[in-house]
Amino acid sequence: MRICLIVYGGLDVLSGGTLYDRRLVDYLQKAGETVEVIALPPWGGRLAYARALVDVESARRAALDAVRAARPDILLIDELCHPSLFLAADRLRRAARCPLAAIVHHLRVSEARPAWQNALYGLVERRFLRAMDGFIHNSDATRLTVERNLVDPRPCVVAPPAGDRLGDPLPPSRIAARADEPGPLRVVFVGNVIPRKGLDLLITALGRLPHADWRLTAVGSLAVDVRYVGALRRQIDASGLAGNITLAGRLPDDALAEILASSHVLAVPSTYEGFGIVYLEGMAFGLPALASAHGGAYEIITHGVDGYLIPPGDVDALADRLAALHADRDSLRRMALAARARFDRHPTWSESAARVHGWLRTFVTMYQD
Repeated sequence: MRICLIVYGGLDVLSGGTLYDRRLVDYLQKAGETVEVIALPPWGGRLAYARALVDVESARRAALDAVRAARPDILLIDELCHPSLFLAADRLRRAARCPLAAIVHHLRVSEARPAWQNALYGLVERRFLRAMDGFIHNSDATRLTVERNLVDPRPCVVAPPAGDRLGDPLPPSRIAARADEPGPLRVVFVGNVIPRKGLDLLITALGRLPHADWRLTAVGSLAVDVRYVGALRRQIDASGLAGNITLAGRLPDDALAEILASSHVLAVPSTYEGFGIVYLEGMAFGLPALASAHGGAYEIITHGVDGYLIPPGDVDALADRLAALHADRDSLRRMALAARARFDRHPTWSESAARVHGWLRTFVTMYQD
């Protein structure tokens, strides 16, 4: 089977969506499929979306030329490319002479922003989604969101991401012993440092606790939104929290694994996550997850058992949960072990990719018939 995948910037971009695409491509190639990745020029900065909309013609030409040369049996498009390709689906289908399927991580219209902006995003995303023949979803939450934007059902598969890329999970004995260690609660945030991930809310919440009770390490690129990072640094300085918070930036996987192994809790209070790979990665190290109640995190986290689902923007609830985990180490130990057990029950990357692979073969055969 010949497969083309269209993405922004290639498969080395640091994001959960790119990680998903990269793991899927690796699996398909090892399974004997031919996969060609078509990398559209990435758009960066605060006006990235607008620039992508303005430059749709050059993106369309580049995609058409690459697809014609590849002659795939199926064309996959990362849904994040929708602003560049929402007008090009019919041309791409004719050029490729094959079905189009989108890999959907989450829709921009699901994020918290002014209504007029989401109205624009909704128009563009719906045009793109309705041009697709099928979908690969990372969660049921994403599937339901997409289906609300369609006029008729389309073939699809739900294959969740996994959390097993950072090596062997931490043994339960080490997780239990770590919870009993005296001292401050060691909190870790992992994700690109952008407004949607909610690091400013986490810092505000932690600032309400006694400074001796906690330490925070934030791991993730500081270059995606430098204006937001600048505001965070000012917030930290104004609150007198510089001694409590480390902005570690982007780290290699082995360094990230060391931080996760030494932390007590993972807190990424995003306004929205289509799934949330990082929560599972933290659970491999026995980290209860504090996440947003909005989006797909509920498919990973059982509230009060292996983490907490916090209403978006609820700083009081976030502070209360963190304070309770610091004060009650028995509960911390119990939730940490439950998080580790939750990780064990989740499909691996290979298992999820195998599910997509089987669906692709069936989908292509159905289309050819």
